[in-house]
Amino acid sequence: MSSADHQLSSGILSLVLCSLLLLAFAHVQAGPDHTRWLEGPYQTGPDVTQACLACHRRQAEDFSQQAHWNWSEEQELAGRDESVAMGKKNALNNFCIGVPSNWPRCTSCHAGYGWKDEKFDFTNLGHIDCLVCHDTTGDYRKAPTGAGHPEAGLDLTAIARQVGRTSRRSCGSCHFFGGGGDHVKHGDLDSSLATPDRSQDVHMGSDGPDMSCQFCHQTQYHEIPGQAMSVSGGGGLRVECGGCHRGKPHDNETINKHSRSVACQTCHIPSFANQYPTMVWKDWSHAGEDRSVQKDRLGMETFTKKQGEMRWEQSVVPTYAWYNGQSTRYLLGDRIDQTDSTLDLTRPLGSIGQEEARIYPFKVMEGKQPFDIENRYLIIPKLHRGFWDHYNWDRAIREGMPETGLDYSGRYGFIRTRMYWRINHMVVPKEAALQCEDCHSPSGRLDWKTLGYPEDPMRSGSRTIQDH
Repeated sequence: MSSADHQLSSGILSLVLCSLLLLAFAHVQAGPDHTRWLEGPYQTGPDVTQACLACHRRQAEDFSQQAHWNWSEEQELAGRDESVAMGKKNALNNFCIGVPSNWPRCTSCHAGYGWKDEKFDFTNLGHIDCLVCHDTTGDYRKAPTGAGHPEAGLDLTAIARQVGRTSRRSCGSCHFFGGGGDHVKHGDLDSSLATPDRSQDVHMGSDGPDMSCQFCHQTQYHEIPGQAMSVSGGGGLRVECGGCHRGKPHDNETINKHSRSVACQTCHIPSFANQYPTMVWKDWSHAGEDRSVQKDRLGMETFTKKQGEMRWEQSVVPTYAWYNGQSTRYLLGDRIDQTDSTLDLTRPLGSIGQEEARIYPFKVMEGKQPFDIENRYLIIPKLHRGFWDHYNWDRAIREGMPETGLDYSGRYGFIRTRMYWRINHMVVPKEAALQCEDCHSPSGRLDWKTLGYPEDPMRSGSRTIQDH
């Protein structure tokens, strides 16, 4: 068998195996009936967890070791000599700024109960929230400022008795609503993916394969693969298209050759935020101003006293950049060298000369957020039960910074920041994927010179790989 035939056979075999796995997965999706084991009554979330632990203590112990629980893991980051503990617990962003001092609001998306301050006990398995991932009713909700506890008035007994495997809706209860609301943060994750059709996402479409998140993010011992650039520099378990689509998935050999330089997502996700707009700009320097709420043509708020100025876009064409699987990450306390230019909180690494690098699609989020003028690092103010009550930046910073362990000089300003978010979801059917002229034409979407090509590679030729 030739090498080409072997690759083709490998690709076909991978697709067959994925199809069989999908059929098998559908049969077990609901999970076992728990009604005879969970009698109740349950008055609180922790009451339910105690009942779960009677049978599932080992699973809880497994979960307690994972980043979904600890919001932090030891990582090797590019450009740093030593590994660092990084995750949502201590990573800054330009949406909500940071978790320290804002715990009760931020931890409404933590899979636990009671994380209201830095004293939260991560070793106490009774604090785990099993329902947020395993609810199948769609009725379970966390209180927005309740440090992870459920909303009042829920029938927790009825909800607990119907627990099952995870679903797009249960995963999305947090991941669709990152950044403070639905369709704010990611761009390719929002509530439209709870029950999409295949035109919105060919994998998740309810009129297609109807895949759950877990089909790709296959979990062992409660370790969920997948690494968002906001909390990972590129290590850990990854989810890639090639897990199913191996070999040569296209009939056209020229298109197959593109995979040497172009990520699958680049052609197969022509745009994101297609149903709902996503936030692309947030200027905290205007928060606290006494102005009326303003909205744009999409009905989205462009100014509020609590949040400052915002900008939204819909059906967004991604920003394209080389990505080798690693990224930079600004960490709390990092010194800012240039305060008069844009500070990258995350940025993909890679170049045209790196063999492992591919052109990937990204959402770019920019904004302005507070920094310490004298100490030259970013600031985490106390927003929840702080700035949002009194609208005094200096006071909010003095309330928030002690929780970070960093000093505040007493002088603050606002610096422009930028984050890159890799686009992986909202994959369109193949007939809607990008065509040759979408990139290889005078009006094409790729800026070849920015990517390092002298001109369109259809004329100048493929990239040259650097020797290592």
